[in-house]
This record gives sequence, structure tokens and C-alpha cells, in this order.
Amino acid sequence: MSEECTHNCGSCSSDCGERQEESKHNFNNAGVKKVIAVMSGKGGVGKSMVTSMLAVNAAKRGMSAAILDADITGPSIPKSFNITEKAKCDAQGTVIYPEQTKSGIKVMSLNLLMDNETDPVIWRGPIIASAVNEFWQKVEWGNVDCMFIDCPPGTGDVPLTVFQSIPVDGIVVVTSPQELVSMIVTKAIRMAQAMDIPVLGIIENMSFFRCPDCGREHYIFGESKIQKLADENDINAVAKLPLDPAAAVKVDGGNAEELDTSALDSFMDHVISVLKSSC
Repeated sequence: MSEECTHNCGSCSSDCGERQEESKHNFNNAGVKKVIAVMSGKGGVGKSMVTSMLAVNAAKRGMSAAILDADITGPSIPKSFNITEKAKCDAQGTVIYPEQTKSGIKVMSLNLLMDNETDPVIWRGPIIASAVNEFWQKVEWGNVDCMFIDCPPGTGDVPLTVFQSIPVDGIVVVTSPQELVSMIVTKAIRMAQAMDIPVLGIIENMSFFRCPDCGREHYIFGESKIQKLADENDINAVAKLPLDPAAAVKVDGGNAEELDTSALDSFMDHVISVLKSSC
């Protein structure tokens, strides 16, 4: 690998050991129109819940939505939607069929292939990255208007595999108000920029707590940093999500489709307009 490598194999003609397959499309995923990766440099910011909310918001708009759960060692999407059926394969075992939520959101996650969802996945990075690649290439996704990829935290093997092996149209970065988180999230933004992937927007989760009695907003984790973070990185779309115990109860109970996603309406309007303008 050259010292000048940007890890963007699509714009490189070198034949090095890091090079990924040139074809990012095959019969199974050719019907996927747009792909959005949801990522964060830090864990514990509610990225999977935000991924679920984005997919639910898209489905409410009449779009065909899908979620590829790329968090191989910590998959949570099936539980969020109460998907208990295991994914099935064709007779030859070469094609995997995704499961669907009650509203028709297609989902693929490692937990849909395991006998026991609480069994740990003790794999090294290359095997984890290979699993993500197979979810993209071997799952028969059919026609999907917008796929959301729930990436694990950080800027390691899996996000790199996603960016190199899947035609990602843009990323959504999830953060929380703490200064430390903002600093680490900037690493994820810089990674996307280095690989020439557009950052579509930033969502600040747990931004505030609204008192159910007086209606006042309390900044449990400090004042919001999202606008400053967006300005510093020339990002136009931002959204703030409250710290909401009721939302956590719904996700824990497998009722992610009942989440109120109206706080993401204007954010999604912007994201969709940007994606359409790139066609």
C-alpha cells in the first residue's frame, strides 16, 4: 500500500494488497438505490436507535427502507424491532433473505443467523469485515429506496470495509453534547472526508431533557455543541434529539416503529434533497 493511499479504491488504479473488489454491485443488491452509513467515533451515543429512527422516518414517507446491521459484535437492530425469526437461505446456501419489520423495513443482522442472540462473537477484525461484505453481497435486498448501515463505533475495520466495499452515498454522524465525544466524533467526520464520502448531517442525541411537568429543557450532559461542530466541518444539516426515557422503553420492548421521529423530519428533508441532487 502506498504512503499516499486514501483507502478509496474506486479512484485508484494501483494493484495493492489492500485493494477491494471493484464491483460494488451484484444481482442481490442492484435494487438498492441509496446507501447511508450511520456512524460515530464514540460508543454509547445511541447510534443504533438513531439508525432505527431514520429507517422508520423513511418508511413513514412511503419509501422502501432497509437496515444493514454492521455492528457484528454488538448487534441490536433485531431486538429494537422485535424480530425473532431467523434469516433463511436458498437451497444452495448462497443467497440470504432478510427479515422484515411489521411495517416492511428489511433487516439483516448477525443475530438473525445465530442460534442464541446472547452468544458472544469472538472474531478478529478481518472476519468481522468479511461478514459485513457478505451482508451486502449475499443478501437478496430487492428494491430498496434507502438503506441505512448501522456501523460500530470508531474508524477501524468495519467502517473502512463499508466505505471500500459498498457504494455509500453519504454518512450521518451521531454525537452527544459532551466535549470529549465531539472531539472523537470529529475523527469519524475526517475519515469520511478523507475517503471522499459526503457527510450529510450530524444528529446530537441526548441533547436535552424536557421536564414533563414544567416543559423546561435541561442540559443534563452540558450545553449543545452540535452547531459549533457542524460549522467547523462545513456541515449544513443538524438535528437534536432529547433524552427520552419513553423512547428507550419502546426500543427495549421491540417497538422501534412506534418512535416519534418528527424531530428528524427537516433533517431527512435535507438528506433526501441532497441525495436526489447527486443522481
